[in-house]
Amino acid sequence: MSSLAEKGLSISKNALFSVFMNRAGRLLGRPFKVVLVLNEVANKLADKKSGDNKFKQLLDVMLTVVRLVKNYVSGSYRQIETQTILSGLGVLLYTLSPIDLVPDFIPVVGFLDDLSLMSWFVGAFQEEITRFREWEKTHASEAEEAEKDLVPAAVAVDTDKATPAVAELGHS
Repeated sequence: MSSLAEKGLSISKNALFSVFMNRAGRLLGRPFKVVLVLNEVANKLADKKSGDNKFKQLLDVMLTVVRLVKNYVSGSYRQIETQTILSGLGVLLYTLSPIDLVPDFIPVVGFLDDLSLMSWFVGAFQEEITRFREWEKTHASEAEEAEKDLVPAAVAVDTDKATPAVAELGHS
């Protein structure tokens, strides 16, 4: 049986994932929409946390990716290739979508393809994620200010009542 990261690599080469990469490219130029999507992804990931097992660690790293993309979109962190941001956003869009290779409504198994793709991304871009975490430690207050400028308080407080970003994915 192949590892989670190997399965994720396979998914990253799938035609369905290329659809999410294309959407990520179009979405990246729309910061407000990106923030809505990131808030939804963060909420979805946060609901899945339990214990300190390897899955929790992976989800913690993906929450870092959410912050990385937010800081990139706000302009406060740009020491990363745009292609890496597009890949990260593509993974987040895939994770958010209820319609992917294994639909999320299938208990347990429905989230495995998401975890596989996340695992691949974390493995492939570990250096960039580590570099961002180091930057984040020294620039946390600047990043928070930039995020406040990017996200109106009403949206940041209660994303459940905001317009669902899933519509941006083409699913309504």
